[in-house]
Amino acid sequence: MFSGCLITKDFEMPSIKYGLPNCLEGRCDPAAYHRWLSRKAVAHVKRDRSRGHEKATVAAYMMAIHTAVIASQGVDDYTGEDLAWEKISTYDNEKSKAGRKTYKRLFWNLPTVDHCGDDLAANAFKICAWRTNDCKNDLSDEELIQFCRIVLDHNKAKARSF
Repeated sequence: MFSGCLITKDFEMPSIKYGLPNCLEGRCDPAAYHRWLSRKAVAHVKRDRSRGHEKATVAAYMMAIHTAVIASQGVDDYTGEDLAWEKISTYDNEKSKAGRKTYKRLFWNLPTVDHCGDDLAANAFKICAWRTNDCKNDLSDEELIQFCRIVLDHNKAKARSF
């Protein structure tokens, strides 16, 4: 069975190279997955080249991100929550402008890509929810966990003081 697609000028052709991972079958359209994979790779290459990783390529990033999706089994690497794969390639900027926070919340579990570690040349990625990636920002895994512990400890202390 062919999955994914290669975008050409006039139509979409099936792609074997980036077939829809088993964990996503029935959760998203293969063409939407390939479009998402391509867009994420292009965005990360652009960002990483601007940060000095001049040898970053879309092909290498697509393979690394695709591998990360397979490893994720379709869930957020940090929280274990199911990701909303059915919503990939459905975000609407106009609706976002109108709905702002309310609209964005509908996409909190939208899958996105987190670059692992400080070595941009490693081409290492994790798949997580948009909300998780926003919270993590530039924190390392250890820094994120420590920050979460601080938040939880503070919340417990506040609850005990009432």
